[in-house]
Amino acid sequence: MEATQEYLQRMPREYPVELIEIKPDSRMTGRTTEQILEAESQRILTHVGEMPAYALDERGQCWTTMDLATTLQNTQRDASGLCFIIGSADGLHQRIKTQARGLVALSRMTLPHGMVRVILSEQLYRASMVLKGHPYHRE
Repeated sequence: MEATQEYLQRMPREYPVELIEIKPDSRMTGRTTEQILEAESQRILTHVGEMPAYALDERGQCWTTMDLATTLQNTQRDASGLCFIIGSADGLHQRIKTQARGLVALSRMTLPHGMVRVILSEQLYRASMVLKGHPYHRE
């Protein structure tokens, strides 16, 4: 969490980021994984609202930093906001994946959600630096 906060604090004012964590449901309730993911999806979609959202999933499209920068730039131009959804230990309900604007993979490997937060926050920072013409990103 410390590394995530470091990158989020570096974000320029033009690209504010809000990290919203939704507590996962208890796995000790006797409910099935499908029922748990369904309940989590309802809470996630309530927070997302009408905002364009991308779901992070290892089966998604692999973006480059430049793809992310372009997405940020378009979002800023449209003033629509943007949301990235990271699943719990059991992943994301299919409804989230279906309603998302797209599925994005940070890797083809399954990553722990804490690590995904760090990687995504660093990439958001990197993409914002690309858009500002800052030399942080080198190609």
